[in-house]
Amino acid sequence: MDQNKAIRFHLSPCRGLEARRRWYRAAARPTVLVVTASVAAALLMAAVLFGVRLTPSGGNSTWVSAGVRDVLKAVSNQSGQGTAGPLATVPDPGDRLLGGLLAPEFDENSCVSRYRAALYRRPSVHAISSHLVSALRRYESRHRRCGPGTPAYARAVERLRAAPNASAAPSSSAAGCSYLVWNPIEGLGNRILTITSGFLYALLTDRVLLLHSSGGALDDLFCEPFPGSTWILEEDEKFPILGMGHLTAGHHESLRSVLRRGEDPSAAPWLYVHLRHDYSKVHQDQQFFCDDVQAQLRRVPWLVVQSDNYFVPGLFLIPGLERELARMFPRRDLVFHHLGRYLFHPSNTVWGMVTRYHDEYFAKADERVGIQVRKFRWAPISTDELYGQILNCSQREGILPVHGAAATGGFNDGQPAKQKAVLVVSLHDEYSEKLRDLYPKNGSAGREAVSVYQPTHLGAQRSGEQQHNQKALAEMVLLSFSDAVVTTAVSTFGYVGQGLAGLRPWVLMTPVDGKAPDTPCRHAATMEPCFHAPPTYDCRARANGDVGRIVRHIRHCEDFPQGVQLVE
Repeated sequence: MDQNKAIRFHLSPCRGLEARRRWYRAAARPTVLVVTASVAAALLMAAVLFGVRLTPSGGNSTWVSAGVRDVLKAVSNQSGQGTAGPLATVPDPGDRLLGGLLAPEFDENSCVSRYRAALYRRPSVHAISSHLVSALRRYESRHRRCGPGTPAYARAVERLRAAPNASAAPSSSAAGCSYLVWNPIEGLGNRILTITSGFLYALLTDRVLLLHSSGGALDDLFCEPFPGSTWILEEDEKFPILGMGHLTAGHHESLRSVLRRGEDPSAAPWLYVHLRHDYSKVHQDQQFFCDDVQAQLRRVPWLVVQSDNYFVPGLFLIPGLERELARMFPRRDLVFHHLGRYLFHPSNTVWGMVTRYHDEYFAKADERVGIQVRKFRWAPISTDELYGQILNCSQREGILPVHGAAATGGFNDGQPAKQKAVLVVSLHDEYSEKLRDLYPKNGSAGREAVSVYQPTHLGAQRSGEQQHNQKALAEMVLLSFSDAVVTTAVSTFGYVGQGLAGLRPWVLMTPVDGKAPDTPCRHAATMEPCFHAPPTYDCRARANGDVGRIVRHIRHCEDFPQGVQLVE
């Protein structure tokens, strides 16, 4: 089999950290931008808070100049922060802790990817709020105090076991710790997005996030993200809430049922919150995003949530959370980028897959392009039609060159061809095969030599299989190493890759009547995932409404107009 055709996660030992550092330094090499003095301050601020890629000249490979940091500090002082430090900062490229995003307490060998993944990606130019960093450190302290294996956790479980019904519930303040239990559903992309959503909610409401790893769904997939504790729920025959994977919206202890009965949710020892895609048909489920219900839920010690949605934008609809969210995320479209890099560190097994493939095929590339392809039953399109859409988009936007003569290893002026490595991520191999035929090995067009690779082509999604999930995660991480990404509309797999990369993707638009649309792709307005099934209930009006028009920074998604997403 051609080595480019399928991934060989067992191939070749790692070529060493120094080789990766050489690539990293090359990727971070600054460019020169000349601006007039009258607009310099505004552009510097835009570079940090609004994502404009301004990079200073010089040989220190630093993406943020002292001027930017001074502007940030000045803005911070003007906003009343005083000497508390800058409002937000962009980490130096060599900072293994990503500007304070990561905690330093972990043993690096236990999770190699935690402190090394940044060496493989383009340095993030997106500022991290000092308030977010402080909130993460507070959360870690709470998780260490309240997580599984602690006396506080044992007391909370015992109180839950002792409560025969909702009316006998202890208050969360009496228990000392409150919890949000996440349940797995759908594919890995959905799971990553819903874990992120659940974690943000826990961060905002002083809860501890615990993952119900039903059937070992998360075994050897991610490293533990919180120092000194685990985020995996200790579920056994003694745990009071059994069968969590089979809870339904109509369960007696669901938020929907409690509200329909006219009861006070705060009296319950635990509640099930149903946020799956079909919840939008029932306004009691959607009242989870209402201020008054949130005030009641704060007193419920245990919430069990199941969702297949990135419901982060819904949290921005809750007035009581607005101020804290604004402090954590001065730029609203960076939520998944920051929290995804904080939470999701591939296990050593998965990281070994990633680095072996990267070192074999991508380490020497001048530019890496990721193309993520997914077909949906509800949007049928033929292979040839979709391939044409991919090529039309990629060549029109300059992502791939227009095909030319075969490479000869150099050009008349003696300059070598620019090496462009193309990563195709798909369940099927037809698209990479066609691209490989167009660009034979080391084939070129103009001044670019193009090589096409596809790690796997598994044929179908099998979310219940550990090895399948490990390979899927490895591909998401490889996709996040790209310098430019093309993704499929509505695909949660693509959302994860673009978010970890910190890139706005070129999105292949949904086919119309089996045909590619006249505009094959669009440059997304945000790197944030889409909330595919937002609430249709307007809490403020107490009636159905369009939540895509309520808050300035929440707009309907370009790739899925029924959904909403965070924009800046």
